[in-house]
Amino acid sequence: LGVDAAGETPGVLIAAALAELAERPIRLVKFAKSGAVSRDLAAQVEQALPERPDVVLIMIGANDVTSRARPAESVRALAEAVRTLIDAGCQVVVGTCPDLGTIRPIAQPLRVLARRWSRQLAAAQTIAVVAEGGRTVSLGSVLGPSFATDRTLFSNDEFHPSAAGYAAAAASLLPSIADALGVWPAAADRGLRLRRDTVRPVARAAAKAAGRTGTEVQPT
Repeated sequence: LGVDAAGETPGVLIAAALAELAERPIRLVKFAKSGAVSRDLAAQVEQALPERPDVVLIMIGANDVTSRARPAESVRALAEAVRTLIDAGCQVVVGTCPDLGTIRPIAQPLRVLARRWSRQLAAAQTIAVVAEGGRTVSLGSVLGPSFATDRTLFSNDEFHPSAAGYAAAAASLLPSIADALGVWPAAADRGLRLRRDTVRPVARAAAKAAGRTGTEVQPT
């Protein structure tokens, strides 16, 4: 939702960039569904496994917040999905819950609560995903200052991103996905496994990442 053409969605944008980086064809298979929540991941993973994916991108959480799903249940469902994929030999990158606090159709004071809930969920998602061996990229600030100042990043419904908004999200996710596949050109010196002077417990890293655009956390 939010764009008119499939070529403007994050999956297609990322696949096209990966093909250029890898200098070979990339096959993209989509199992995402509009309105999906974390409990829907099990069925999507079951569909994905026969495709034997090298890497899976999961973007989940916003609908969990808006539907008031129990955070513990949402995180548990995400962790189980990541565990299943990792056990199948797949790399997993999760774009954690965006910051919903700048979505104008959400009236105050609910918007303040939405920001708090989404950041808390993003931090919990990071802890769970990293514990299962996956990687996370914090998309929180993508729906923060940049979306607050540039309304063109939202589609006409003011909830879903526009083509420009999806492009911003794709740009944040691409380095982690490309590194997982071994095709990111600067992977050797990016310090993705966290330099010794920046290593911190996952819980603290998760809380910090939840408030920063494109912050990656992965197992050390």
